[in-house]
Amino acid sequence: MKQKPAVIDLFAGAGGFSRGFSYWFEIIVALEKNHDAARTYASNFPTTLVLEEDIAYFNWKQIKLINSHPKIVIGSPPCEAFTAANPKRKKEPLSRLYEDERGLLTLEYIRVLKEINPCIFVMENVPSLVEHGELRDELSRLFDDAGYPKVFFNILRAENYGNPSRRTRVFISNIEIKPQIMTKRITVYEAIRDLMEINDVPNHEKIAISDEKLRKIVNLSFNEYMSMYEGSGKKIPLYRRLDPNEIAPTVMGGSRFIHPFEDRFLTVREQARLMLYPDFHVFYGSRDEQYNQVGESVPVSLSNAIARYIRGKYEDICGYS
Repeated sequence: MKQKPAVIDLFAGAGGFSRGFSYWFEIIVALEKNHDAARTYASNFPTTLVLEEDIAYFNWKQIKLINSHPKIVIGSPPCEAFTAANPKRKKEPLSRLYEDERGLLTLEYIRVLKEINPCIFVMENVPSLVEHGELRDELSRLFDDAGYPKVFFNILRAENYGNPSRRTRVFISNIEIKPQIMTKRITVYEAIRDLMEINDVPNHEKIAISDEKLRKIVNLSFNEYMSMYEGSGKKIPLYRRLDPNEIAPTVMGGSRFIHPFEDRFLTVREQARLMLYPDFHVFYGSRDEQYNQVGESVPVSLSNAIARYIRGKYEDICGYS
């Protein structure tokens, strides 16, 4: 059987980006600093070398793999420095990249990219990373210095590729990425309805809530919410009751949605369903860590669409070696 092309995943998290790519490629190395996320990743990708370390200390030349030079590098550097959901986001766009310690991790991604020199790379982040021209130009310059003179800022919406929740992200790459859009949309009800009757799936423990919160939840209609979160010039509804006949809002790290029909928060598994994680993908760590792992992921349906598209272009770009 022909061996799948090798991929390395930087900032791998719980494995949403890798999950979609694993259907088309072989994930040989994953890098993730967070202990619980690394544990989740390792349990779900047992054949991948998982490195639980800070990318600042990562040196590809020290990784000894036989005949497995990665042809593709993917990864999702933290978005907190750039997202409007961060109330402490720096005002100056370039300061977000060079003065925020989380923004500096994007520079580490580019450093490792230059070191590995893959045929194809894909870096995911929030669209606000490239909404300012000077920051976009600076990133183009940095990728040029890393050996990629032409980069594409692909804006993709997960709901266009079968994801039951909305999520718009930029995928910076050295090839244009244009997966085929799906006409059918998957609703919240379609994604989680069977979990109302099933309890023997992992990460599906229901959360006990206080009487005070329960009184507020009982009175919520579809799309109504309990409170608002103040971001950087952006307000985000919290504890929203989902409309079963619509696509869910963006799943965020630590966020809690209210079940459409039951007066409770969604379980980790239900939120994972909204990101199209398969039920066999198990999350580890505290419950808050599990919610964060789901919310900080690339939706599996979107990563699968990207990987399938790249696989179709792979030989033309990278050859048959």
